[in-house]
Amino acid sequence: MDYRIKANRRNWNERTPVHAASEFYDVEGFRNGRITLSDIERAEVGSVEDKTLLHLQCHFGMDTMSWGRLGAQATGVDISDAAIGLARALNDELQLNTRFICSNLYDLPDVLDEEFDIVYTAIGVLCWLPDLSEWANIIARFLKPNGVFYILDDHPFFHVFESEANQAGTQELRVRYPYFKTAEGEFYEGGHHSYAGSDIIETGCYEWRHSVGEILNAILGAGLRIQFFHEFACSGYKAFSCMEKDKDGWWRLTAHNDSVPQLFSLKATK
Repeated sequence: MDYRIKANRRNWNERTPVHAASEFYDVEGFRNGRITLSDIERAEVGSVEDKTLLHLQCHFGMDTMSWGRLGAQATGVDISDAAIGLARALNDELQLNTRFICSNLYDLPDVLDEEFDIVYTAIGVLCWLPDLSEWANIIARFLKPNGVFYILDDHPFFHVFESEANQAGTQELRVRYPYFKTAEGEFYEGGHHSYAGSDIIETGCYEWRHSVGEILNAILGAGLRIQFFHEFACSGYKAFSCMEKDKDGWWRLTAHNDSVPQLFSLKATK
């Protein structure tokens, strides 16, 4: 396994118990029947009743099990053995019928030999992948003919910014990071908070930037037909200090929100 992927696995093993204890993930609410999927995902994926669904990069599986609660025969895959262990424990505790596999995404064809009606992945996933062409080929490999691929993720343009205080002391966005990919990825030192939970994550991690063009060309290059590409002016988490949570549960910038795409969704068929 690539040393960068190994580093990320260690990082997500450390994040898992921190996330599981956080208000952001609300595991207790999930235990009590909460469906963790967003209104966007449920509307755009559509009915999953009696369909097979493969969830790539599932973390500790609450979204995967939520698809199961909505009628899918769901399988979740994640590189973190800590996350998969927690997912399996929750699945057994709640007597759900979801399967979980611990695997590096790029190694999945070596450990799983099936095809699915739906391949799904969501929010905060692409930045952990060094090679989108191979990612898209793996998606195509696991789709049945006429099967559907769906992704909801952070918009690439959103990640060129960081939040800084201006002369008035108000937080605003400034361009800070490159939009286009660097092959080696960017290494982020440990010693910082994750997006969920209060504990410091000590391990570092690697992330890769992918442009909209790279995403679309990877999907098209794998032979999939794109049905739509949507953009949204809202975020699933507080990415910057100058964001507030609305009544609908989405986070938005306090100024010029509609000027910045923050999420995108894409649906494609085989």
